[in-house]
Amino acid sequence: MGASGSRSRGLWLFGSGGPGGSERPSGDQALARARGLCSATPFVFTRRGSMYYDEDGDLAHEFYEETIITKNGRKRAKLKRIHKNLIPQGTVKLEHPRIHVDFPVIICEMFCVNTPGNFYKS
Repeated sequence: MGASGSRSRGLWLFGSGGPGGSERPSGDQALARARGLCSATPFVFTRRGSMYYDEDGDLAHEFYEETIITKNGRKRAKLKRIHKNLIPQGTVKLEHPRIHVDFPVIICEMFCVNTPGNFYKS
């Protein structure tokens, strides 16, 4: 949905250690991070919009313009994609909150059991 995981070393919002390793901050830095963790949430409430507004205010993923081409006395219609004068949609509020891609918890674990009534084969 437009979101991507961060694989760089930096501030890890959801737990100790981080994705890059298990180094632990010390002293004032640890206290500052602990205060920052209280405000972090594993949910995402907005996303970047993937659509654009044109000059008329219409909203769509792509815009095309119909052009008439005359070739050998025949008129032919051709669609030309418009790239100019498009305004990005911006930030879109999600209907239902999503879980952040960097949240380090397994939500559902599936395992296979070899029983006659089981649909999952190992």
